[in-house]
Amino acid sequence: MIKIAIVEDEALYAQQLQGFLHQYEKENGELFDITVYTDGDQIVHKYQSQYDLILMDVEMKFMDGMSAAEEIRKMDTEVVIIFITNMAQYAIRGYAVDALDYVLKPVSYFAFSQRLNRAIGRMKKREQKVIMVNIKGGAVRFNIANIYYIESQGHTLILHTILGDYETSGTMKEMEEKLKGMNFCRGNKGYLINLQHVDGIQDGCATVKGEQLVLSRARKKEFMEELTKYWGEIVK
Repeated sequence: MIKIAIVEDEALYAQQLQGFLHQYEKENGELFDITVYTDGDQIVHKYQSQYDLILMDVEMKFMDGMSAAEEIRKMDTEVVIIFITNMAQYAIRGYAVDALDYVLKPVSYFAFSQRLNRAIGRMKKREQKVIMVNIKGGAVRFNIANIYYIESQGHTLILHTILGDYETSGTMKEMEEKLKGMNFCRGNKGYLINLQHVDGIQDGCATVKGEQLVLSRARKKEFMEELTKYWGEIVK
C-alpha cells in the first residue's frame, strides 16, 4: 500500500485528485491510503515521515506549499513531492526541495497519471534502501544513496548528506551493522564512507564531495580493496 497525502485548500481540486487516484488504482492494480490536508501547516505539524508521496498545492492561506516542503525535507529526505500549481515558474523553485515534478492547474488525468507513474517508479527503485535515524525531537528517513559519509564524534554520529548534516546518538559499530551490504566502508576510526560518493584517492585520503577524508594505515588496505571491488562492479 502506498501512503499519499493531498495538501490542497480548494475542496474541488482535492476531490478531483482523490478521484484521479482512485481511477489510477483501478487501472493499475495499486492500493492507496489517502489523507487530505487543507493547508501546509496541517501536514507539517507532527510530521513523522509517514507518507510515500505528497501532492502539494503551492498557494495556500497559512503555510504555502514551498515552505511546507522545506520543513518536511528537514525530517524526510525520501518522500516524493509533486507540486500542484497555477504557475510553471514554481517548478524551478521546486528543485530546492528535491520535488519530483509539478502538475499545472487545471489538472488533466493524463498529465497526472504520467507524473504518478514516475513517482511510483522512484518509490519502487528505492525499496530496501531507506533507513530511519533518530534525531533530536524526532526521526529522519534517508535513502542511503543520499548519505555521503558518517562521522563519529564521541557518542555523537554526524550524517553528512545531500540535504545537510544531521546528528544522532549511537556508535559507529551500530551504524556499520545497519548499513551492512550497502557499500559503506570505514576509512578510519572516525569515518564510515559511502563508496558511491568517493571521487578518488590522493595523498592517503578519500575525496568525498570535495572533502579529504584521511584513511588510517590500519584500514587503508581494506578500504582500497572494497573501493576497487565497488568500482569494478560499476564498470561491468
